[in-house]
Amino acid sequence: MSRSLELLAPAGSFEKLEIAIHYGADAVYLAGKDFSLRNFSGNFSVDEMDRAVQLAHDHGVRVYVACNIFPRNPEIPAIADFLTGLGAIKPDAVIIADPGIFMLARQIIPHIPVHISTQANITSFQSALFWKNLGASRIISARELCLEEIKEMAQRTGMEIEAFVHGAMCISYSGRCLLSNFMTHRDGNRGKCAHPCRWNYAVMEETRPGQYMPIAEDERGTYLFNSRDICMIDHLPALIDSGITSLKIEGRMKGVNYLASVVKVYREAIEFCLADPEGYHVRDEWRHELASISHRPYGTGFYLNDPDPVIPAYDDPQPSAGAIFLGKILESDSSGIALVDVRNKFCLGDRVEIIRQKGPSIQADILQIWDGDGIATEMAQTGRQVKIQLNHAASPFDLIRKSGKSSTPR
Repeated sequence: MSRSLELLAPAGSFEKLEIAIHYGADAVYLAGKDFSLRNFSGNFSVDEMDRAVQLAHDHGVRVYVACNIFPRNPEIPAIADFLTGLGAIKPDAVIIADPGIFMLARQIIPHIPVHISTQANITSFQSALFWKNLGASRIISARELCLEEIKEMAQRTGMEIEAFVHGAMCISYSGRCLLSNFMTHRDGNRGKCAHPCRWNYAVMEETRPGQYMPIAEDERGTYLFNSRDICMIDHLPALIDSGITSLKIEGRMKGVNYLASVVKVYREAIEFCLADPEGYHVRDEWRHELASISHRPYGTGFYLNDPDPVIPAYDDPQPSAGAIFLGKILESDSSGIALVDVRNKFCLGDRVEIIRQKGPSIQADILQIWDGDGIATEMAQTGRQVKIQLNHAASPFDLIRKSGKSSTPR
């Protein structure tokens, strides 16, 4: 079993980059302010991207930059300028879907590897060989493939294969959706998706305007296009056996709480699987962690040739609430005193969970709170920085949360 397996995490902002590094990602994918499929995730200016690459490289983490829109004529000069800037920043790869951008990249930044986006929907080894012969070093497999197809592709091409293993999946074919563009004039293929697949729908007969008829409705509504979230934590040995070399987590627009939990779990699971593939099993604390984040019902997508996990989640369409993210540890000492960036209010005496860098999350009590002036207080308000006394030590970049209602992934 290969030990070159990569854990690839999203980094939609500088803070998320720091969290991904802290919890064990081998590589991150991010983007500039334009030309990627997540224009609303914050993303990076050119100067920020330069700092991001330097920070990641200082920690031995690789950086892949997404430039995977399908451009129009007026954008080509700006994309050429963007690629020129990447040449100076020197990320470890650029992610591309469009052949025209691929050609520009080979001309402008031939020294930077190119990864072919899942948007290119590579569904056969012949398509993979096409890109390999043009100079691509990695493909991000179409999410419609099962593991047997990916395994044959890996064997016939010898290419690096990256695949999504956790997170939300677009309802459309290889993520190429026109629904948002049609309904809101925001093109998902150009980074501006309004996510209408998550909206609540009903049927109206044309001669009965205003009379909305349910289709498959419960008390929460009708969600026609609501795909499940993918979760492959139970199937790491099969993923590795298929020849996948990079396990990719979805979520550049997700919060740091989601990112910390998922990266931490898959980091520990990968290390366990590589050390003892025959004895691999999912630990209870990993299930608890993945259940503690907001998610829709989990499934295995198309990987196992099982039709049930890809059926839209009619019965439970809304994401679970998960735990309440309270704050991020900025500084700490061995006595349990920590400086916290507060994201949701908490009170003196609250019992919280600390998401540690390694090992299961631990319960801790908030024994003291001091405001920015060092005055004792009973409540920490959102948006402030406070010092707290915990009865357990924590480390910088550890997150604290308060348990909420959640469901265990199966």
